[in-house]
Amino acid sequence: MDLKVKAEGRAQSADELFDVVDEQDRVIGQARRADVHAQRLRHRAVHVLCLDEAGRVFLQRRSMLKDSAPGRWCASCSGHLDAGEDYDAAALRELAEEIGVVVPPAALERWLRLEACRETGMEFLWIYRVRHAGPFTLHPAEIMDGAWYERAALDAAMSERPRDFAGSFRHLWARLTW
Repeated sequence: MDLKVKAEGRAQSADELFDVVDEQDRVIGQARRADVHAQRLRHRAVHVLCLDEAGRVFLQRRSMLKDSAPGRWCASCSGHLDAGEDYDAAALRELAEEIGVVVPPAALERWLRLEACRETGMEFLWIYRVRHAGPFTLHPAEIMDGAWYERAALDAAMSERPRDFAGSFRHLWARLTW
């Protein structure tokens, strides 16, 4: 697999500004990342799964610099929506920032929407899929490693070693319909 690693950057800033949303995912204000997480306020995020032609999924192992689930396997890319940003724009931005993939908006497919809950970290989530086999350029502050998984092998790995995977990823993976 062709993986390149970017030379610089940071994982996140406590001062990033997020939209705070109500139980219907309507914006009711904005708050700093640190406050949103500390107060467990509802907010928005995206996960994108890159699938190759054989149906394998590319997963990233989160950097040890991340403030949640460091060192754990997760979606191909994921991230919060910035204040004022919509889900589709955030998915495209995260693809480019985290794994160096630039695709036209039409290449992204909305796959599953999850309600904000404890398992998602109080995030309303849109999960997307995109056909893309790489190459990937991994952002080192965000990602320490990446690997392709066949679905059955991923199911087995999550069953045998659930703590190797981010909790929100285990939650969403169990809800995907193929």
